Amino acid sequence: MAEPPVVSPIEPPPPPETSRPLHTVPAPFSHDALQAITQGAEALVYKTTFLTPNTPVVVKYRPPKPYRHPTLDKRLTKQRLLAEARSLIRVKRDGVNVPGVIGADWDAGWLVLEYVDGRTVRKVLDGWAHQVTQREKEEEAIEEVARGGNVAVNEGEAEILDLMRRVGQEVGKLHELGVCHGDLTTSNIMLRTPKSHNAEVKDQQQMPQGRQTTSTLREAAMRGEEPPDLSPTNLPQQSNPSSSLAGDIFLIDFGLTMASIQDEDKAVDLYVLERAFSATHPAAEPLFQEVLKAYG
Repeated sequence: MAEPPVVSPIEPPPPPETSRPLHTVPAPFSHDALQAITQGAEALVYKTTFLTPNTPVVVKYRPPKPYRHPTLDKRLTKQRLLAEARSLIRVKRDGVNVPGVIGADWDAGWLVLEYVDGRTVRKVLDGWAHQVTQREKEEEAIEEVARGGNVAVNEGEAEILDLMRRVGQEVGKLHELGVCHGDLTTSNIMLRTPKSHNAEVKDQQQMPQGRQTTSTLREAAMRGEEPPDLSPTNLPQQSNPSSSLAGDIFLIDFGLTMASIQDEDKAVDLYVLERAFSATHPAAEPLFQEVLKAYG
């Protein structure tokens, strides 16, 4: 009996480009003006501009679910967008740092929020954990550390501990209002870059290239030399704003938020946050104690 012919497996289609939206976004937004930030199970988040070309915002779009009945899908989308917008407006009015609601369309399924320029606490902890690992390697190779190095390490530890206290205070303010986040991970907590750092970066970008300042020109003329060019290698060293832990703590992604005064629901928020700390790096787990101390 002849064997059946071997059928070659069907290759799946190539995945779409992650930099492009996976769904057709509704008006007034267009694909060309969108920058993908993240894609979750329920919503897609993009960065774009709204109302004016110089107003950066975040668009949270809940695309239709083909496996749900269209009527039920629209009803659920409207309910969840309304619940998220109401929670954001309420807690922001009472002093919690959250993105402001700028616009919404329940029928189209999108919500426009204030853009928070900064880093997630997860990225901050990743960078801190990397520094801890490097420090441990250096301590194994060097028996004694210079006194100046110890001062720098202590300053770095003081900054990260102060950041944890600010996180605890912000979560405590949210729970005092009887609101539970529902997905309180380090990815949903942001450290907004202070405006002073943004102004410093803008000044550096606008710094003229070429000759030095008037005082430098005068000194060079007195020595009978040509003034040096202001090349990138000769620029004065500036502080890196991305390495600073200064700034306000913002809570984002209120898609699973709920109103509750039960201690059990608040404990779930804290437990999820604790697991996020331990998953980042073993050295980051003790930092959660500072969060609890500031939480109250």
